[in-house]
Amino acid sequence: MQKRIFGITGREVAVIGQGTWHIHTAGRRVSVAAIQSGIELGMTHIDTAELYDGAETIVAEAIAGRRDEVFVVSKVLPQNASRRATIRACEQSLQRLRIERLDCYLLHWRGRHPLADTIAAFEELKQQGKILAWGVSNFDVSDLDEAVGLAGEGRIACNQVLYHLGERAIEHAVLPWCEKHDVALVGYSPFGQGSFPRAQSHEGQVLDAIATAHDATPRQVALAFLTRRAPLFAIPKASRLEHTTENARAADLRLTDQELARLEKTFPRSGPPRSLPMG
Repeated sequence: MQKRIFGITGREVAVIGQGTWHIHTAGRRVSVAAIQSGIELGMTHIDTAELYDGAETIVAEAIAGRRDEVFVVSKVLPQNASRRATIRACEQSLQRLRIERLDCYLLHWRGRHPLADTIAAFEELKQQGKILAWGVSNFDVSDLDEAVGLAGEGRIACNQVLYHLGERAIEHAVLPWCEKHDVALVGYSPFGQGSFPRAQSHEGQVLDAIATAHDATPRQVALAFLTRRAPLFAIPKASRLEHTTENARAADLRLTDQELARLEKTFPRSGPPRSLPMG
């Protein structure tokens, strides 16, 4: 499993991780087994959130006895992101996860509470040893600039954003910003939300041709493209063992320059967005 340094943390983290949004829909036993299988395959980067219905308790069961093997990320909802409530939300996530610390704790998206209060809470949680690093999610460049202005350089570990072949808006400004400031960029919903190219479409045929050349699958090709350079990571959800295995094998797939160029042409990015897309 390919790993790379996760932003300012200095820690090597699996490039392909495991998302847990809606993971409960497959049933608890199947979901726990899928996460455990992913860990065995090297997908030790596990992403969850207090928003994700029951996901933190599923993760808790999956990582029991294996805490030191995994890099666990959770998130605070914007309505809970005041200074005092952020600390309380983190403590509740830790209780549900049955662990003593988070490797990274994120603000899920901007809300009504001042960003300065949320960051102050994050720094307090770091001092208490309840989180090792903090980051943000769904932040555009203006939000990132504000966060750096408040916290200083070298404090934001990551920015988690919507990123898939059909939605490459982050490449205009957010990705260059993260590269400049040593912030990991974690793409969620890397297969889109029910919009992955169908096999009979032109896009699907391009993916299939590249996949065939590597004895891979179209989804593995997509993941390889979306993690093609630092600081990119991806966290696909897989609630079934066969999907977990497929995702894990994408980490070591290397696309040629010609294949990357073909994907760039087949899935062109649109113009700069007025606002950062969210999913």
